[in-house]
Amino acid sequence: MGKGESTKRSILDTASELASEVGLQALTIGTLATRTELSKSGLFAHFRSKEALQLEVLRHARARFVDIVVKPALAAPRGETRVRTLFEHWLPWVRGDVLPGGCVFTTAATEFDDQPGPVRDQLVADERDLMDSVAQIFRTGIAEGHFHTDADPEQFAQDLHGILLAYLHAERLLRDPLAEHRARTAFERLLDAARR
Repeated sequence: MGKGESTKRSILDTASELASEVGLQALTIGTLATRTELSKSGLFAHFRSKEALQLEVLRHARARFVDIVVKPALAAPRGETRVRTLFEHWLPWVRGDVLPGGCVFTTAATEFDDQPGPVRDQLVADERDLMDSVAQIFRTGIAEGHFHTDADPEQFAQDLHGILLAYLHAERLLRDPLAEHRARTAFERLLDAARR
């Protein structure tokens, strides 16, 4: 990786952290310049517009999510173990262990759900890809005989995502000390239902 690529990656790391804290809407070249102590003109040379910066942040965060959450799951043995690994790596992402403000996608989804344009389009594509990936990981569990053959992978993906969104709310907003316990209990119930 060249110096320019390394610098851009470092900038995007900081931009992702900032977006997780204040949202993509509040992320501007100016706020990023302040956080990185770089010039606006230097950042403008990298991104050219607020929208381009937002899209780059989403792509960068997606790559990090894949590295931190999806790849470890795919490296685990097929079936229930793979589903569990996915869940175990997704929890810290939601909690804020990776980005200080928690999941940048969840924040962005509430900001852009009613705003047509390239940022919303990217979020929708990423969300659909994620749900497809979760459903496919679950399908391997069906193929391995760990889950019922008539189980619905898309429903499982939605339910798992729902557990993680509820965990985000309980952990980050409510500061519920039982948030993780409740998320784990809900996850075990979801697996139980799939096994029956």
